[in-house]
Amino acid sequence: MNVLLTGGTGYIGSHAAVCLLQAGHNIAIIDNLSNSQELVAGRIENITQKKAPLIVGDICDTNLLIQTIQEHRIDAIMHFAGLKAVGESNAIPISYYINNVQGTLSILNAMDQTGVSTMVFSSSATVYGEPQYLPIDEHHPTSATNPYGRSKLHIEEILSDVAKSDKKWSFICLRYFNPVGAHHSMQLGEQPNGVPNNLMPYIAQVAHGIRAQLSIFGNDYLTTDGTGVRDYIHVMDLAEGHLCALDYAHQHPGWHAINLGTGTGHSVLEMVTAFASASGMEIPYQFEPRRSGDVASCYAKTDKANKLLQWSAKRSLESMCTSTWAWQTGEFSQK
Repeated sequence: MNVLLTGGTGYIGSHAAVCLLQAGHNIAIIDNLSNSQELVAGRIENITQKKAPLIVGDICDTNLLIQTIQEHRIDAIMHFAGLKAVGESNAIPISYYINNVQGTLSILNAMDQTGVSTMVFSSSATVYGEPQYLPIDEHHPTSATNPYGRSKLHIEEILSDVAKSDKKWSFICLRYFNPVGAHHSMQLGEQPNGVPNNLMPYIAQVAHGIRAQLSIFGNDYLTTDGTGVRDYIHVMDLAEGHLCALDYAHQHPGWHAINLGTGTGHSVLEMVTAFASASGMEIPYQFEPRRSGDVASCYAKTDKANKLLQWSAKRSLESMCTSTWAWQTGEFSQK
């Protein structure tokens, strides 16, 4: 199958690209490089020994998308391109709605004009809002608490409406929990531009001495140690979930929402302890007030993915931490 990855040089997209190529698919990548680097495409090729053509451009450019789909004879889209930081989304919501929602409409327009009808969409557990029960399954009510989450939820609703309009459409919305870790080659990992917005890369930079200390936002949640609890999943487990989702989407038209997580929650302080153990380094931290839009605990029920996709997360928390530390201290993360 020929697959177009939007945001394919980003953290999750690049790992999915490797899985797709190693499974025998052909890919093309479109990315505006707002939070990634052009050299990632070369690293994907180094790992797989297969071509990963990169088109530098924006998903809001519908004509470019149409041209790319036609040129590479695309059969399906994996849509990773999106702004993704909860705190930042509260500060610049317009940018989030333009990039995430308007960008997805542009992709759908291009798909409609070129006859492509299959998409695996990078959604988020933030669409569930404040958890009403745990673990969270796909029947949990949706109610996002921040612009980032609302942008993902709007996209899911748009895809659902489009799927109802014609039986040809096939959409799978993969609701991620918290991806961490790095590829075992150490050529791919999470390398955000500027200050990291996610916990694990920030911890790694503190351990490496790049940043003085970690800020933990909130220590008065109703959790075991007062800090927020999340479901952390190794990025390679997540990438393999996309491969399974693509196979399922090809066989099952319609709209589907599926959780990808481990089913186990870890607090921020537990992550600090685990990373300190994996790295052998001290992780200084200080507590800060809660961030607007954050929730106390969020972890997945993954029965649907287990059943429909024949997928489950296999890699341990130790593997998440050790691979992150190896990436952080390796030669490729320094470029």
